[in-house]
Amino acid sequence: MAAATGIISGFSAPNAGRPVDGKNSSPVTLESLLEDAAPISTEERKARIAKAQGLMKEQKIEALLLESGTSLKYFTGISWGASERPMVAVIPAKGGVKYIMPGFEESRLRELMTIGNDGYPWQEDESPYKQIATALKESGIQSGNIGIEERVRFFIADGLKKEAPHFNLVSGDPVTIPCRLIKSAAEIALMQKASDITVAGIKAGISGMREGMSPADVAALITGTQKQLGKDAGFALVLFGEASAFPHGTTKPQTLKKGDIVLMDCGCQVEGYNSDITRTIVFGAAPTRRQLEIWNMEQRSQAAGFAAAKNGAACGDVDAAARKVITDGGFGPEYKLPGLPHRTGHGIGMDGHEWGNMVKGNKLLLEPGMCFSVEPTIAIPGEFGVRLEDCVYMTAGGPKWFSPTSTAIDKPFG
Repeated sequence: MAAATGIISGFSAPNAGRPVDGKNSSPVTLESLLEDAAPISTEERKARIAKAQGLMKEQKIEALLLESGTSLKYFTGISWGASERPMVAVIPAKGGVKYIMPGFEESRLRELMTIGNDGYPWQEDESPYKQIATALKESGIQSGNIGIEERVRFFIADGLKKEAPHFNLVSGDPVTIPCRLIKSAAEIALMQKASDITVAGIKAGISGMREGMSPADVAALITGTQKQLGKDAGFALVLFGEASAFPHGTTKPQTLKKGDIVLMDCGCQVEGYNSDITRTIVFGAAPTRRQLEIWNMEQRSQAAGFAAAKNGAACGDVDAAARKVITDGGFGPEYKLPGLPHRTGHGIGMDGHEWGNMVKGNKLLLEPGMCFSVEPTIAIPGEFGVRLEDCVYMTAGGPKWFSPTSTAIDKPFG
């Protein structure tokens, strides 16, 4: 029914702002959203590799093996599609990055290489794993631990193990996670811009809602706006009424009517960095007493999670604080429905869900540079669900919101 609206010609975002000391700041203009974002520099990527090499030495890991995925792009800036033909980057604990690639792809890969220039092509009738072993040998690595990044597919690790059994393949997590978990100012700036674009997208979705729409109609308004303001349409999960009690949606058809709870879980990417925001409103009518009661409880729960996010506190403390508000309200306990059926938050960065989950038992301590969502949900099957989700970044002074938080059920962005 609905198509992407003309956000460019009628833009208004009076409260979508970059956070300052955890509060809403000056307005974001259309011009600022349309400006190209500054990508991560080659110098920053080189610093990431230097940090990884320092961690490798501490962990007694001789080299880190990467293939297609976000960690490859994080360290080298290269985006490469996964196929049955391995393209692998080796970061040795000492020395330059080396690339193992299909021979016919060498020219294309070299166009993308800005860090390291050592290439090891393999032909269709040759073993890529032999070339990986050669690259390790020419890095001065004869034996020891080789870190395997978590997204490296089994057949690649298995191929290297069979080709070079003298190496001990270990998890690369002790190297990659500490690097990617702590975001730089440049990374946070890209996530901030993605967040600002998603705020504008949700506002467009709300302003364009009409009775009789489907969730897909509203989602098109949101993703269309994100596409117009950035280069990425992103995603928009939109749920009406009883369907909002399903945290990740339902296959049942929905039609918007006055008085419905509307839940919108949305995000996009800017230069590879993600936003993730959820808003819950009531469409076209004053909220019922029940809707208002549950919405206000959700707001208090999110605020409690934010207040618990202190430097030196455990990630699990954020979940405990947010969940306590909901269980004290008579829901749950634990993950039981009606109540909060999932963790309170997840890490975010180049992947929409990264390490640093706000979940019971996670003893990882919060520190400056960590970024994560605070998104307790109250799901009441057969009635409705309410979720408020905003992401934060940790500073030396504590957490800061990426997006202006909801202050009332009819004020989704303050």
